[in-house]
Amino acid sequence: MSMVISLPKALRRLIFIVIFVAFTCLFYNIMDLLHRWMGPIPNPDIPEGSAVRAYTGVNPADGQMKASQRLKLYYWYGE
Repeated sequence: MSMVISLPKALRRLIFIVIFVAFTCLFYNIMDLLHRWMGPIPNPDIPEGSAVRAYTGVNPADGQMKASQRLKLYYWYGE
């Protein structure tokens, strides 16, 4: 008994695998980009000596923020 390998069928499967891997990499890069965009800003260096780091919150209702900035703030804080 001999095994017959169909070249067109094998080529179609290879093309499917290559396209699948390409779309998987594209999807991963898009998700990584969204993760970096929505992630919190890294903390600056710790103050030295008697310095105090203070945070002044931004009130989104003031109208000073764009819609995209408000959306990012929403996803960042989850509020």
